[in-house]
Amino acid sequence: MSVVRINAITVPAERADELVERFAHRAGEVSKMEGFEAFELLRPTDGKDVFYIYTRWRSTEDFERWLNSQAFGQGHAQHAQRGPVGTGSDLLAFDVVQEEYA
Repeated sequence: MSVVRINAITVPAERADELVERFAHRAGEVSKMEGFEAFELLRPTDGKDVFYIYTRWRSTEDFERWLNSQAFGQGHAQHAQRGPVGTGSDLLAFDVVQEEYA
Protein backbone atom coordinates (compact mmCIF):
# COMPACT_ATOMS: atom_id res chain seq x y z
CA MET A 1 0.00 0.00 0.00
CA SER A 2 0.95 3.63 -0.42
CA VAL A 3 2.46 6.10 2.02
CA VAL A 4 1.27 9.63 2.73
CA ARG A 5 3.40 12.57 3.74
CA ILE A 6 1.70 15.74 4.96
CA ASN A 7 3.63 18.95 5.44
CA ALA A 8 1.73 21.06 7.99
CA ILE A 9 2.76 24.69 7.44
CA THR A 10 1.77 27.48 9.80
CA VAL A 11 0.98 30.57 7.72
CA PRO A 12 -0.04 33.97 9.09
CA ALA A 13 -3.47 34.99 7.77
CA GLU A 14 -2.05 37.98 5.89
CA ARG A 15 0.24 35.67 3.87
CA ALA A 16 -2.24 32.85 3.14
CA ASP A 17 -3.06 34.09 -0.37
CA GLU A 18 0.66 34.34 -1.14
CA LEU A 19 1.16 30.68 -0.24
CA VAL A 20 -1.73 29.65 -2.48
CA GLU A 21 -0.30 31.76 -5.31
CA ARG A 22 3.14 30.24 -4.94
CA PHE A 23 1.70 26.76 -5.18
CA ALA A 24 -0.38 27.77 -8.21
CA HIS A 25 2.85 28.82 -9.95
CA ARG A 26 5.02 25.98 -8.70
CA ALA A 27 7.26 24.08 -11.04
CA GLY A 28 5.13 20.92 -10.91
CA GLU A 29 8.21 18.73 -10.64
CA VAL A 30 6.71 16.42 -8.00
CA SER A 31 4.19 14.92 -10.41
CA LYS A 32 7.03 13.78 -12.68
CA MET A 33 8.70 11.71 -9.96
CA GLU A 34 8.62 7.94 -10.03
CA GLY A 35 6.26 6.65 -7.35
CA PHE A 36 4.30 9.89 -7.05
CA GLU A 37 0.54 9.28 -6.76
CA ALA A 38 -1.20 12.46 -5.55
CA PHE A 39 -0.84 16.06 -4.37
CA GLU A 40 -3.34 18.32 -2.60
CA LEU A 41 -2.94 21.77 -1.04
CA LEU A 42 -5.45 22.06 1.82
CA ARG A 43 -6.35 25.57 3.01
CA PRO A 44 -7.90 25.89 6.48
CA THR A 45 -11.49 27.11 6.68
CA ASP A 46 -11.90 26.86 10.44
CA GLY A 47 -10.06 30.01 11.48
CA LYS A 48 -6.80 28.15 12.08
CA ASP A 49 -3.52 29.01 10.39
CA VAL A 50 -2.16 25.62 9.31
CA PHE A 51 -2.14 24.59 5.65
CA TYR A 52 -1.62 20.92 4.80
CA ILE A 53 0.32 19.82 1.75
CA TYR A 54 -0.76 16.23 1.14
CA THR A 55 1.33 13.94 -1.03
CA ARG A 56 0.84 10.24 -1.63
CA TRP A 57 3.63 7.93 -2.78
CA ARG A 58 4.04 4.31 -3.81
CA SER A 59 6.75 3.88 -1.12
CA THR A 60 8.80 5.68 1.50
CA GLU A 61 11.82 5.25 -0.75
CA ASP A 62 10.06 7.10 -3.58
CA PHE A 63 9.27 10.00 -1.24
CA GLU A 64 12.86 10.12 0.01
CA ARG A 65 14.16 10.13 -3.58
CA TRP A 66 11.94 13.19 -4.17
CA LEU A 67 13.36 14.97 -1.11
CA ASN A 68 16.92 14.31 -2.25
CA SER A 69 16.35 15.10 -5.93
CA GLN A 70 17.40 18.06 -8.02
CA ALA A 71 13.71 18.39 -8.94
CA PHE A 72 12.86 19.05 -5.27
CA GLY A 73 15.27 21.98 -5.30
CA GLN A 74 13.75 23.30 -8.52
CA GLY A 75 10.25 22.89 -7.11
CA HIS A 76 11.19 24.91 -4.05
CA ALA A 77 13.14 27.66 -5.82
CA GLN A 78 10.60 30.35 -4.85
CA HIS A 79 11.12 29.47 -1.20
CA ALA A 80 14.87 29.83 -1.61
CA GLN A 81 14.62 33.08 -3.61
CA ARG A 82 11.76 34.88 -1.84
CA GLY A 83 11.98 33.36 1.63
CA PRO A 84 9.40 31.26 3.43
CA VAL A 85 5.75 32.25 3.69
CA GLY A 86 5.19 30.06 6.72
CA THR A 87 6.46 30.55 10.23
CA GLY A 88 6.91 26.84 10.92
CA SER A 89 6.26 23.39 9.55
CA ASP A 90 5.94 19.80 10.63
CA LEU A 91 6.17 16.71 8.43
CA LEU A 92 3.62 13.99 9.23
CA ALA A 93 4.12 10.43 7.94
CA PHE A 94 1.48 7.75 7.43
CA ASP A 95 1.09 4.32 5.87
CA VAL A 96 -2.19 3.79 4.03
CA VAL A 97 -3.74 0.72 5.69
CA GLN A 98 -7.29 1.02 4.37
CA GLU A 99 -8.84 2.96 1.53
CA GLU A 100 -12.21 3.45 -0.13
CA TYR A 101 -13.27 5.56 -3.06
CA ALA A 102 -16.56 6.80 -4.48
